[in-house]
Amino acid sequence: MGRRIVISGASGLIGSALTEALRADGIEVNTLVRRPPQADGEIEWAPGETVLDPDAVAGAEAVVALGGASVGRLPWTRSYRRELVESRLDATNTLTTALRALRSDAPALVSASAVGYYGSAPGEVLTEHSGPGSTFLADLTVRWEAAARRAEDHTRVALLRTAPVIHRRGVLRPMITLTKFGVAGPLGRGTQVWPWISLDDEVRAIRHVLDAKIAGPVNLTGPTRATANDIGRALAERMHRPFWVAAPRWALRLALGDAADSLLLPDADVRPEVLQQTGFRFTHATATAAVAAAL
Repeated sequence: MGRRIVISGASGLIGSALTEALRADGIEVNTLVRRPPQADGEIEWAPGETVLDPDAVAGAEAVVALGGASVGRLPWTRSYRRELVESRLDATNTLTTALRALRSDAPALVSASAVGYYGSAPGEVLTEHSGPGSTFLADLTVRWEAAARRAEDHTRVALLRTAPVIHRRGVLRPMITLTKFGVAGPLGRGTQVWPWISLDDEVRAIRHVLDAKIAGPVNLTGPTRATANDIGRALAERMHRPFWVAAPRWALRLALGDAADSLLLPDADVRPEVLQQTGFRFTHATATAAVAAAL
């Protein structure tokens, strides 16, 4: 029998690229959708509302759980913060309940997470052994991973601590707009270290986690340190636009609230230790190369 992977969140940036890559290699992919199925391989589910029939995932090699409400949608009102939490926990708990019902026959769970787990840790090198931070996003990620770990009694669980993806539809989307109009520049100090990864390496890293049967947390982030200014300047240079209009920390916090402290101002030098120790090789080893590829 051939390989079969079940993916939730397959319509997003990462999920659609992963689905395409797997199918291109002849791997069967079932996608969990929140509507009546419209194509072969689709399975309807309603996380947080109804249980998922364990037969939907039975016999698969792995379930790759992606998705969740976008952290890039602002502002983070009280109701939207609740949606950020519930969209992740409801989906993950629905999947782990189905996996637990299969007991020893459960497929592996490869669950999305985020480098936001680490919060801000200036001057520290952060690996999979480092502890969580204290931001809203860090607390959310801790709870998200705990929901995924409910399946560990029965199967292998990998936690994808993904960095912001350097792509036109990823972290570059708002930056491209600002740069296009000539109003890009340092965000806060601009010297804070930003974890990053290219979309190509994100997909290849997920496949590496599947193929190498890795368990536990895995930092999906580029191998070379980059600051917010490094990424912003690389984008401005590729677009032949200036990089000089600074946005001070107080202004970012005034405009975005604590989302600024979770998304733009953290200093987190996150290293992909597990990927490198298990033989993964990056296509885009620097943020500059990732920006060039994205454009």
